Amino acid sequence: MADILLRDVVETDLAIYFTQQLDPEANYMAAFTAKDPADRDAFDAKWQKILVDEQIKLQTILYDEQVAGHISCHGWFGEPEVTYWLGKEFWGRGIATAALELFLDMVQERPLYARAVKDNMASIRVLEKCGFVVCGEDKGFANARGGEVAEVVLRLD
Repeated sequence: MADILLRDVVETDLAIYFTQQLDPEANYMAAFTAKDPADRDAFDAKWQKILVDEQIKLQTILYDEQVAGHISCHGWFGEPEVTYWLGKEFWGRGIATAALELFLDMVQERPLYARAVKDNMASIRVLEKCGFVVCGEDKGFANARGGEVAEVVLRLD
């Protein structure tokens, strides 16, 4: 298997993240995305806030030295929550699972939560392989789907 590493985010990663999040299928699967993924100013403003927030633990995911995506832990909804994004060209290779395993070694806080749209079975499976267990359900408005969607809440103790 190729090398999968995590490293601190650098400024040049942002252009890659922006390009990755333009993909319609990736947006649909993630569901909870920007209102307009093509709005670079909104993207930059969001990421500038993320990058200066010392409460957010954030890493770039590298696959064979290429930026494959990013992974983070934030407390925006009151509990520590992990989230990740992989560019579509990196799907289905075990990268998300390996990156999450590495990230969980870095983030020792427990319990840790995660959310996924109920029909995003690939993401749910990644979380379950890393020890997360479904502990509830919720609903929320998903920009990428233009309406409210059901999601599962997972917990890692």
